[in-house]
Amino acid sequence: MAKLPGNPGYPVVGDKSLEFYKDPVGFCEHRLKKHKSRVFLTRFTNKPTAVVCSVRGMRELLHEKSGEEACLLRLSLSSIFTGACLESWSNDIPEEQPQLYQEITQLCTQHWHGLISAPVSVKVPMWSSGFSMAQEARGRLMDIIKDKLENDKQGFVGSLGTLPLPHPGCASQHLLLFISALIPKALASLLTSFTLALSGTQQEQTRQRAREEPEFFRCVLLEVQRLWPPFIGGRRIANKDTTIEGFAIPQGHVVMYVSHAVHRDPEVFQQPNHFLPDRWTGRNAGQEHLLCCLGNGPRNCIGAQLTDNFVKTACSYLLTHYDWTLDPPEQNTAYKWLPVSRPAEPLHVSFTRLDPTGAPGGPPSAQ
Repeated sequence: MAKLPGNPGYPVVGDKSLEFYKDPVGFCEHRLKKHKSRVFLTRFTNKPTAVVCSVRGMRELLHEKSGEEACLLRLSLSSIFTGACLESWSNDIPEEQPQLYQEITQLCTQHWHGLISAPVSVKVPMWSSGFSMAQEARGRLMDIIKDKLENDKQGFVGSLGTLPLPHPGCASQHLLLFISALIPKALASLLTSFTLALSGTQQEQTRQRAREEPEFFRCVLLEVQRLWPPFIGGRRIANKDTTIEGFAIPQGHVVMYVSHAVHRDPEVFQQPNHFLPDRWTGRNAGQEHLLCCLGNGPRNCIGAQLTDNFVKTACSYLLTHYDWTLDPPEQNTAYKWLPVSRPAEPLHVSFTRLDPTGAPGGPPSAQ
């Protein structure tokens, strides 16, 4: 059994969380070259962490290491995404409770933005760190959630409370995740990346082909997901000694897969940094299951299919009705990757409405 390249450093002083948060892509690229391995060891949030940047390692982690409990949990959660249950969501926060709705919205925002700040909890008179405020918001959200689970017996919350989950706190944790609005964030990220990838005169033929060929349109969306996954990755904690790609992972170590790096694994994706939609009908035909845009395996996002339908509908409408270009053409299109992938700076895009034949036929719309 091989030893992981890299080292976990010393507690606190050896933590690399801030370096990773500032530039996760650069962080991984530097260590991939340094260790000559797509799996390496570091320290995040003061825990020894194995970072997985390969398709093989990701699949091993999310499939072989998931276990029967994960499969059963997913089946349980999937049952609450039925038509009748979804229709009842609007009743879970009645209109007669607008103050509660406003409080939940504010707390969710505070919780989300605080968690992706530096993982340092500091609270002094007149000032609290973002992470500390996130913990306070989480505490208040959990109080609201527990109250609703105890008292709401109908609809989505009631259904969640009746599921055979592994331990009593599971329902609260899942409801906290559901109200974090991750699906809208993923949608916004993918739609932005699609718009930028097909922007300008240099992509005019690509846009036209995507309008005319449904299969090519599907390949374009896959390539957008591959190059610009909305979330940087995910993490697991080893509950026993195990291995990833033959490397020893001790019990208690964190294992984190990085989607951006997994999707650029050169053993699977040739010319990994190039936007090549035709790869999905060539060498990578039938390999869309190797993407981890929204997770993979038994623990992938339950809303993945819903997100996929939304993205297809929105992008198809955009292609059918508009042409677009960056205006001005020269803008900084560098990306930020946390908490959700997006352009580092605001971009200006000019849209031109197409006439029924598919040709530009009107004045530019608002930018």
